[in-house]
Amino acid sequence: MTLLSITNIAASYGATQALFDVSLDIAEGEVLALMGRNGMGKSTTVKTLCRLLPTSAGSISFDGHDLTRLPAFKAARLGLGLVPEGRRCFPNLSVAENLTAAARAGHWDLPRVASLFPRLEERRNQSAASLSGGEQQMLAIGRALMTNPRLLILDEATEGLAPIVRQEIWAAIASLKRDTGLAILVVDKSLKELSQIADRATILERGSTVWTGNITALDADITQQFLGV
Repeated sequence: MTLLSITNIAASYGATQALFDVSLDIAEGEVLALMGRNGMGKSTTVKTLCRLLPTSAGSISFDGHDLTRLPAFKAARLGLGLVPEGRRCFPNLSVAENLTAAARAGHWDLPRVASLFPRLEERRNQSAASLSGGEQQMLAIGRALMTNPRLLILDEATEGLAPIVRQEIWAAIASLKRDTGLAILVVDKSLKELSQIADRATILERGSTVWTGNITALDADITQQFLGV
């Protein structure tokens, strides 16, 4: 069953158009990789999905609800859990306070987040500002899970992290797919890791969808044409 359907959306930053014709869909329990070179519209697509940027054309449907004219907080309440680029934890709040700030009743609570990221339990009383970059990323993911979303959206969740921490994050995402059946939208550049967890991929080029299909169908020609340097 289709959970999210984005159809032919366009969006702009003021007078500068960033998205021209983006379409993608995600089924219940599916992991979709959103890919493309830098500046091709991936993060802008996430912003429009989460209603942080208005659309000028097209439609966004989530679990049968039209998101196109909803404010961000109402879209979030329907079950969008965003892990934003740059983490954006509340620096002066403790780890526990960050996790509970937007918590909603459901499967995910403090013990379950601690089981996914034990390091957060060890630092539960520390301020977010005192954490390493990798720990802040774990906190951002845990905070999104505490909203008990239907769709988890990870925007460059491993960017700039040390290799060992990147592997911890990828292992956690794989665990979410294997153990929870949560639908996940992953924005990342690492084809190696994405190919191990994603079911399908959608590629953007200059603000438009140019390829979508099974992740196993991403051959060398497609990769070089749309993802190569």
